[in-house]
Amino acid sequence: MCEARKRRRGEVKHLQYTFPNHLKTLGIDKTYYIKTYGCQGNIADSEKIAGIMESLGYNPASNEAGADVLFFNTCAIRDHAEKRVFGELGRLKGLKVANPNLLIVLCGCMPQEEATIELIKQKYDQVDIVFGTHNIYNLPTLLEEAYQTRHPIVEVMSFEGDIIEEIPLKRGHSKKAWVDIMYGCDEFCTYCIVPYTRGTERSRYPEDIIREVTSLKEEGYLEVTLLGQNVNAYGKDFTDRTYGFSDLLWDLQGINIPRIRFTTSHPRDLDPKTMDVMAKGNHIMPHLHLPVQSGSNAILKKMNRKYTQEEYLDKIARLRTLIPDIAITTDIIIGFPGESEEDFEATLELVRKAQFEGAYTFIFSPRQGTPAAKFEDTTDFSMKKARLLKLNELINEGFARGNQRFEGQIVEVLVEGVSEKKKHLLNGYTPHNKLVNFEGPKDLIGTMVRVFIEKAYTWHLKGVMVEHEKTT
Repeated sequence: MCEARKRRRGEVKHLQYTFPNHLKTLGIDKTYYIKTYGCQGNIADSEKIAGIMESLGYNPASNEAGADVLFFNTCAIRDHAEKRVFGELGRLKGLKVANPNLLIVLCGCMPQEEATIELIKQKYDQVDIVFGTHNIYNLPTLLEEAYQTRHPIVEVMSFEGDIIEEIPLKRGHSKKAWVDIMYGCDEFCTYCIVPYTRGTERSRYPEDIIREVTSLKEEGYLEVTLLGQNVNAYGKDFTDRTYGFSDLLWDLQGINIPRIRFTTSHPRDLDPKTMDVMAKGNHIMPHLHLPVQSGSNAILKKMNRKYTQEEYLDKIARLRTLIPDIAITTDIIIGFPGESEEDFEATLELVRKAQFEGAYTFIFSPRQGTPAAKFEDTTDFSMKKARLLKLNELINEGFARGNQRFEGQIVEVLVEGVSEKKKHLLNGYTPHNKLVNFEGPKDLIGTMVRVFIEKAYTWHLKGVMVEHEKTT
């Protein structure tokens, strides 16, 4: 990890996936099951794993007990997530005894940490295959080796991965798609493990992204979400062209796919040109998730965020001038080492000024190998919990206020499915990423409908469909 901070950008190869034809029947009469933890990037990786598995002849299992290959696609962003995975792995010892032919695979971000690899080797001999975030494409070879040798296999790249195009995909939704536009992060926020697990920033060529989104449009997809650890840095690593995130957004909105979203944005790299394109692009949704992490300039500096509260609020103001009805959400960390009551009050002040319509809020979780893990932390945990509760009260007011502005309006909803709690209701999301529940026939799932909003609640909107015309 120390070496990761000293890294220099090397040549990144852009390659085409090559299917190993001699393994095309490897999974005949076998099944797989994937448990995914973490962010949208992990979900997108799981779609690639599923695509590769089914190209090898495997079929999806309905649960882990029915699987011949069981994947744990992991997240390393917080300690709690890692503990959950280790607990799951320990529980599976019995499953391995019942089915000795079961292959257990640990992949994703956790294996990119040295400490995880050492712990797996020492205590979790039931794990058969370990690979990281850079070499999903090599999964067929890893499976072949595991079947042949029956010995644990660990293949984690300690160098930056290449960009592999045309990896098979099994998308998890028929109308909404995740589209990776870049990998890695160069920000090195002092609390974050991602630059170590995902590597340096590497952008896909725009022509490959445009081709993928065009194909999705032709296949009937209605929404794409562009993914990257810092999408605003897209294209900055190119040496053969001048082409950035705003250029990509402009080209993609010209494809006329109805909805384009993107995540995650870093405030430092959100530039005026990108904001202008967001305002002018008819298919770019009026919602932005812009993680601020803290409202205290002192804490932001300790976090290595490279902006101030004032600079962040200036960008929010510019966005609202260009897109008056935009919905802005954020991430906030409470209890960062050294956070004083004054620092916390500065965060509350920023929340009030920014008028967020939602936020993911967390108590600081030290990650081994990051600078912040060594920072002196004298704040009592009970104080951190009290601050989090106070912050969440303010955030929830913003949730409710953001929803209330849609009462009495007609909104367009991309219907996702049936409500988990009330099976007679359908639900879906508006352009502003607001959850809407309403009554309607199930054949509307996967279409866009117009809904009149009768009532706004803190977490969702309740409406009535006003027309039966749908977009397929």
